[in-house]
Amino acid sequence: MKQGDAVVVLDDLSSGHRENLTGLDVEVIEGDIAMPDIAERATRGANVIFHLAASVGNARSLADPVRDTMTNAVGTLRLLEAARRHGVRKFVYSSSAGIFGELSHPPIREDHPINPQTPYGASKLAGEKLALAYSQQFGLEAICLRYFNVYGRNQRYDAYGNVIPIFMKWINDGSPLRIYGDGLQTRDFVNVADVVQANCRAANAHGVWGAFNIASATSVTINELAALMLKLAGKDLPIEHVVPRPGDVRHSLADISAARAAFGYEPRVSLDQGLATYVDWATA
Repeated sequence: MKQGDAVVVLDDLSSGHRENLTGLDVEVIEGDIAMPDIAERATRGANVIFHLAASVGNARSLADPVRDTMTNAVGTLRLLEAARRHGVRKFVYSSSAGIFGELSHPPIREDHPINPQTPYGASKLAGEKLALAYSQQFGLEAICLRYFNVYGRNQRYDAYGNVIPIFMKWINDGSPLRIYGDGLQTRDFVNVADVVQANCRAANAHGVWGAFNIASATSVTINELAALMLKLAGKDLPIEHVVPRPGDVRHSLADISAARAAFGYEPRVSLDQGLATYVDWATA
C-alpha cells in the first residue's frame, strides 16, 4: 500500500492486543465482524479490505465449532456484503492451508484436492468460496491467500495457537517441550513479514483474483523446530512426546509458484532468521 493511506482497524480484541498498534496513525473500531452494523461502519469509504479476522486453529474449532463458523463464515459474509454496498475495489481474504485437509502429495499447488477435516478448515473454505463468488457476481476483486504456518514478532501464547509461541512459553517457563506424536510431522512456516508482503502485493495487483498459497516453500520437522528454538534461546530442556492430536495433518509443504507469477510474491525471511528475531523479542 502507498505510504499515507488512511487505515481503519476492526478487531474484537479476543486474541489481538491494542498495544500492537501503539504509535500508528490508524482508526481503531472495537467490535465483532459478524455484527452487520460493525461491518458497515468499518468498510464505509474503503478501497481495499484486508480480512484477517478469524477464529484460528483446528483444536479451537473442535472445542467450539459454532463460534468458529460464526466468525469465519458469517463474519466473512457480513464484510463481503458491506464491501459490495460500498463499492470496495479489492478484498484480500486470509484463508488457510487447513482447507486442504491431509496432504496427499506435497509440495501442493492450489489445485490439490480440498477435503477439510475440521470445522476450522470447513469454515475457512466457506469464507473463501463466498469471497470468490462475490468476485464472479458483483465485480469485487477477491484474492484468497492460503496461509500455511504463520509466525513472527508480537505473536503471543495461545493454548490453541501456533506451535512456535507455545514452545516459546515453555522455554521461558523452563518447562519440558511437549510434541504430539513422534515429531517427524513437517510444517511450512512463513514469517509474518512475508505475509505482509503478500497482502500488499495482492492488494496492488489490479485485475487479479483467485486463491493462492502463501508459504516459505520449505519444511521442517517439529523435532527440528524444537531443537532450533532451544539452541537460539540457549536452553537445554527435555522434550516429551505425547499422543497425537485429532485433526493434525502429517506433512505440509506449499508450491508458491502461482503467487509468484500473479503478483510477484517471494519469501525473503528464512526460518533461522525469523526464529532468531522472534526469540529475541519473546525473551526481551
